Amino acid sequence: MSIVRFESVSHRYDNTYALSGISFDIRENKITAIIGRSGGGKSTILQVINGLIKPTAGNVIVFDNKLDYRRINDTRLKMGYSVQGTGLFPHLSVNDNIALLGKITKMGRADIERRVDTLMGFVDLKPSYKTRYPYELSGGEQQRVGLCRSMLLNPPIFLLDEAFAALDPATKNEIHKEFLRLQDFEPRTIVMVSHDINEALKLGDDLMIIENGEMQQYGIKEEVLSKPANEFVRKYLGDR
Repeated sequence: MSIVRFESVSHRYDNTYALSGISFDIRENKITAIIGRSGGGKSTILQVINGLIKPTAGNVIVFDNKLDYRRINDTRLKMGYSVQGTGLFPHLSVNDNIALLGKITKMGRADIERRVDTLMGFVDLKPSYKTRYPYELSGGEQQRVGLCRSMLLNPPIFLLDEAFAALDPATKNEIHKEFLRLQDFEPRTIVMVSHDINEALKLGDDLMIIENGEMQQYGIKEEVLSKPANEFVRKYLGDR
């Protein structure tokens, strides 16, 4: 089942196409990893899904409806969005950073507390961390808090834009394990952008390869690896 669909979507900055007539369906409750070289259009896809960018041409279907940019905030509340650097508010405690969207949407206090406790437990953050501030945390701990905040409302769609890129290899490996454990506990549709091919292969169920705004190949990971669509894909993936 598809939860996100692009129909001949293009987006242009001046005379340069960031996306050029791409069409695809994102499978529900699967992790789709988008990879490709810098400037290929990967992050633009996430921004289009989230409604941060209105494409120059084409249709974007989310939750079986064409995106309504007049009510885009209603749709965004059904999406988690995590980016490199986490974007935590430095003046808010860990608890308040995670709980922020719950307060904005008038979620009950007891429900927020239970949800914060559940999420912190799944990413191995001790309850004592609730009163800490971002500057008191390591990079890996900040990333864990960012994941919890993005997951608070249990969004059916989760977007990650190079969310783990700044982490050292050991911390990244631990975050990957907790991320997959959370996906097993609460399956959702995840679309992730990564420059790290190994990360994409480790986490992704499906692979999408983008170059110069054009989709070179998209499909189930094992099929993409076994049957590269063209020479660019073959060289980009290397020997796997």
